[in-house]
Amino acid sequence: MQSLLEEYILSQIVLYMLVFCRVGTTVMIMPGVGDGFINPNVRLVFAVAMSFVMAPAISQLIPTWHGDAASLVWMMMTEILIGFFIGTIAKIFMAALDTGGMLVSMNLGLGNAQVFNPQMASQGSIMGAFLSIIGGVLLFSTNLHHMLIFGVVESYHTFPAGGDIPLVGNMALTVTKAVSQSFSIGFYMATPFLVVSLFLYIAMGVLGRLMPQIQVFVLALPLQITLGLLTLLLCFSTMMLFWLNHYDEAIQVFFRKL
Repeated sequence: MQSLLEEYILSQIVLYMLVFCRVGTTVMIMPGVGDGFINPNVRLVFAVAMSFVMAPAISQLIPTWHGDAASLVWMMMTEILIGFFIGTIAKIFMAALDTGGMLVSMNLGLGNAQVFNPQMASQGSIMGAFLSIIGGVLLFSTNLHHMLIFGVVESYHTFPAGGDIPLVGNMALTVTKAVSQSFSIGFYMATPFLVVSLFLYIAMGVLGRLMPQIQVFVLALPLQITLGLLTLLLCFSTMMLFWLNHYDEAIQVFFRKL
């Protein structure tokens, strides 16, 4: 009787360890909770809580451990790799805001002003940092972070625990597609600013040819900033709704059909 109890306790410990390897790695990278400005202890507590909640629900998908230490280490490494992959995909689509913000800053005339972007944990443009922070707020206010948690659960069907290690080539191809789609989303967000800047540059070029003595750059920069801010005022809500819609669709596609 005692051996059965010990075996049961040991199997439950292994179950929670394997779930924590995948969930904890994802939480440490995923947008919102896994951002650099979040206290590591908060991320750790959140990962542990998610693991305890998810483990009973997906216990049927976790293989039984037969006491082999080498197989346990191999399964843990595989789970960490899968969790890193899922968190990276989610983070890549979050980077669309930084890409769009960089393009917007360049067309606003603010491209040279670099600030710290807390979402990306690196230096970036002013608009990139602004859009990234707003995107993080919208991620939770619209409950879109539930889709990330759902993606972790769905990954146990796509990448069964204890199975063969995922093909690195397929994972690299998926990351490449995610980067391409993320850049496209950021580019489309900045399209109104590209159009406004194009017409402004054409007008300034014509003015420079008609009146060469005028310092076109001195006149153009304040006008460029003013028109850019007016465009931002008119298009900001549409930009963020566009990103939320495409982020939701992209996460569903990449987490259900990895």
